[in-house]
Amino acid sequence: MSQRVLIVDDDESLRDSLALVLGAEGFEVTTAADGDRALTQLDEAAPDIVLCDLRMPGIGGLDLVPELVRRRPDATVILMSAWASDELALEAMRRGAYDYLAKPFQPSEALLAIRKAQERERLRRESRLLRREVERTIGERPIVAASPCMIEVLETIERVAEFKATVLLTGESGTGKEVLARALHAQSPRRDEAFVAVNCGAIPENLLESELFGHAKGAFTGADRARRGLFLEADGGSLFLDEVGELPLALQVKLLRVLQEEEVRPLGESKSRQVDVRVIAATARELEAEVAAGRFREDLFYRLNVMRVHVPALRERRQDVPLLVDHFLEHFRRALGRPVRAVADDALARLVAHPWPGNVRELENVIERAVILARGDRVTVQELPTNVVHPDPGAELSAAGDLSLRRARRSAEIEAIRAALRATGGNRTHAARVLEISHRALLYKLKEYGIRS
Repeated sequence: MSQRVLIVDDDESLRDSLALVLGAEGFEVTTAADGDRALTQLDEAAPDIVLCDLRMPGIGGLDLVPELVRRRPDATVILMSAWASDELALEAMRRGAYDYLAKPFQPSEALLAIRKAQERERLRRESRLLRREVERTIGERPIVAASPCMIEVLETIERVAEFKATVLLTGESGTGKEVLARALHAQSPRRDEAFVAVNCGAIPENLLESELFGHAKGAFTGADRARRGLFLEADGGSLFLDEVGELPLALQVKLLRVLQEEEVRPLGESKSRQVDVRVIAATARELEAEVAAGRFREDLFYRLNVMRVHVPALRERRQDVPLLVDHFLEHFRRALGRPVRAVADDALARLVAHPWPGNVRELENVIERAVILARGDRVTVQELPTNVVHPDPGAELSAAGDLSLRRARRSAEIEAIRAALRATGGNRTHAARVLEISHRALLYKLKEYGIRS
């Protein structure tokens, strides 16, 4: 089916020449001499693409663009004007135009702009179709992916979901391990039962045992009533142990017993209770190194490491960035009631190029900020953080020249900790929460890396 083009310009010769060239290329062309006539024939013409002059009698191009976008949200609007300037082009794009052609131009230049717009829309449609397909097959929470490494992760999740085997999700902080854990539960036979999540590094050690296994009334000072514990709350369903590498050694022993015996004994009770729980664990730590250092029990590691799924960092799957940008843009547009519909091409290029030390969580925060700051219906470079717009010029060279995983991880952790401290004004408790590690672990890393908060 050929695409429809509406040409709006008070210059009859330009309308005719554009119509002739575009018609020869297979487009269905409709023309209008001014903005008022364009609006009256908009519904009947139903254009996919609108070429619109900036200055015309009656409604000018800048005022016409928002109305075109409102009435034909899927149409691509390209402005044309002899009064070209960067400020004017930026304002046109803020109001919803896709591109800007400076007069005089050859009809072939307009054709090229249209072809570029068609390619962009084709990629966006493919992204939306892929996103809907992934959402349909993986569970209720939206997961968007196009990169082969992430598609492989999703396929693995689907394959192991039907079995009760323990799954260990590994990967850097912010890569979306909990989202994948929920997707795994949603695909499993336990989908109608409880999904219970706990961050093992976010609960004080003296409370964590009671939180996991429960306690009887009077089991300790302050236990004025009994508590079932998260294992019993998840009975019949799934329990997600996030940051399992943060578990103290004493609790590692008790967790191992629960996994082996499938029973828990709440604090202060003399009898154990049977539980049927599918355990999904996650960690940003290298558990093999933790085992070697004596900080994690080897027998518990092997018990958790039945089915291991590594979640790649966002910098390892850059082709997912445009899909994630679209997803978060739509989410925050609705949640915040903002009119933002798209991201400018130069802004998207910077988002794709950024190394994302904070992974998907960092990208989500950047898009939320951009949606709040956007002055029109399009996110521009001006709404992006400085570190995204102007990256450290030596960072890429350094990363390419030093292939040590240990040093790379150390560098990434230092950058993430410093970013968290900056974002929280130096509040270490809040920074630990942002980093999804315990306050104790943050203090240890501050001392280890010599970072002053």
